[in-house]
Amino acid sequence: MEKIDTALKTTILQHPERRYIMFGGKGGLGKTTFSAATAYWLASQGKKVLVFSVDPQASLSDIFQRDIFGKGPVKILENLWAQEIDADQHIKQYQGEIRQKILDMYGFESVPEEIEQYIQAASAEPAMEESAIFDAVVDVVVRGDYDYYIYDLVPLGHALYYLSMAKVYDEWITKITRLREEMAEYQGMVSRMKREKETEEDQILTELQDIRSRINTSARILTDREKTAFFFVLIPEEMILLDTLKAAGMFAKFNVPVSGYVVNRVVPHELLQQDIPAYLRNRIQMQDRYLAQIDRTFGSQVLARVPELERDVSGTEMIERLAGIMYGQDGS
Repeated sequence: MEKIDTALKTTILQHPERRYIMFGGKGGLGKTTFSAATAYWLASQGKKVLVFSVDPQASLSDIFQRDIFGKGPVKILENLWAQEIDADQHIKQYQGEIRQKILDMYGFESVPEEIEQYIQAASAEPAMEESAIFDAVVDVVVRGDYDYYIYDLVPLGHALYYLSMAKVYDEWITKITRLREEMAEYQGMVSRMKREKETEEDQILTELQDIRSRINTSARILTDREKTAFFFVLIPEEMILLDTLKAAGMFAKFNVPVSGYVVNRVVPHELLQQDIPAYLRNRIQMQDRYLAQIDRTFGSQVLARVPELERDVSGTEMIERLAGIMYGQDGS
């Protein structure tokens, strides 16, 4: 197994202020295993680390061989905690909060059926799951309990959607706030009922501003160049390379700071020295072409090449082995 460069390790160690480390890319390329291995390595350096999944399809539970889904931060090893966020649980919590606010605001004894139908319909909207997950991320991060937060991100399209949603929400609420301020300038003497109406409107506006604040908090984490390191994960295949190029361009438009690229599933070149099937020899030769293209495209931003392993990364022993490969320790 070829010894990889230590550029990934150096990049992280040279920037200890980057407390938020994210691995992103298309699904199934190794984001979750890289997140787990990075968290393991940092914890072994004496750092207090939380690795958490914001991808509903990912499974840190499988990798760590522990049931952690929806249980909050679960201690895995010394200095290392893992968390899988249960989006459905947070959506139900949203629904309960909305119902209670409607009851408090309008003095209803129960939520009217048409409003309940709207709440259910809104909760079924595809973006609600991502919104709930990112909202939960804010709850985790703002407490500041850990030295490092390792994100196993949702697939790229969902992350980009969230960033665009944050921008639209911010502009929309800014306009609403400006209109409210302009209206206030022309309001003179008002009746008691009018003052009550104003209070209701202001409560609604406060809720919108709170939502905007939370969305923007999580979006800012994704775009903070001083505190965040974002690494693209790709494999040496043509379609993945093209998709990564496209995604990198879109991320640039949202000012997401890309710190580098990690190439996964590289078939070890030493196999060519052995008696291997023709299809595997051809695959390695084809892989070499794409690796050269990746190097030409991303240059010094290619921080590591991680070899194809003979078995899935699951359990502490394999996580430790992968951490050794990624960060230049003895990973043989």
